[in-house]
Amino acid sequence: MTDQFATKDYWERRLRDHFDLEGVGYLRLGRRFNRWMYRVRGEVFDRIVAELGIDGRTRPKVFEVGPGTGFYVARWLELGAEVTGMDLTAVAVEELGRRFPRARFVQGDIGSPLGPPLADELGRFDVVSAFDVLFHIVDDAMYARALDNLAALLKPGGLFLWSDNFIHQPAVRVTHQVSRSLAEITAAVEKAGFEIVRRVPMFVLMNYPADTSSRLVRMGWTAMVAPAMLSDWLGGALGALLYPLEKRLVRSRTESPSTELMICRKRAVSG
Repeated sequence: MTDQFATKDYWERRLRDHFDLEGVGYLRLGRRFNRWMYRVRGEVFDRIVAELGIDGRTRPKVFEVGPGTGFYVARWLELGAEVTGMDLTAVAVEELGRRFPRARFVQGDIGSPLGPPLADELGRFDVVSAFDVLFHIVDDAMYARALDNLAALLKPGGLFLWSDNFIHQPAVRVTHQVSRSLAEITAAVEKAGFEIVRRVPMFVLMNYPADTSSRLVRMGWTAMVAPAMLSDWLGGALGALLYPLEKRLVRSRTESPSTELMICRKRAVSG
């Protein structure tokens, strides 16, 4: 439990210091570059939900894990969704409650057993989402429980949208993050009761190339984004330069060396 408490404290401090896109994004790359990165994320999100036919006509019930500063909450609300968000931190729950009074926010850990009120809402949601969240669950048992919890909250046939690195090599583990292999993730989501519909790139160039074993590629990416690490103004200029190319690449590529969005569907109960 010590590691989990340390993780919670880390995010409480980080969000209290940076309750903005920089705080929930790639902190070293600065505010302006992160804004361009979130612009890419938003466009990928908008395209995918449109292709899936998720809109306000049915007022979908959405459960958002790790809403952070509310980037995706705002998009879900714009679609006419009824949104419930769950965050590990008190600061996120407090701030989001003020920013989005039409949504509901609860504090909790999706990797732990569900308590009230969510324990009484199993099978209630049409969509669950977790963007750039689950790779922060470093304990494998808690990771599996998180997937089980998300499946339990979702209606049969409901959709699970999430982003991760889905690497084609053995898992890469650091203190606060695990990039699990695509094979490991596939087995875990299927065991939890999901079927994988598809994956699409969230980034190709602008985010760290986690899905490569090439040291040269990793060094090249670090050199490319170095201006953003040196100056927020330079980061904004670099983001503006890379954005048009990234926008084309995420539409044209089927695989990415970086973050991807996976769409899963909860299997219907047979019989």
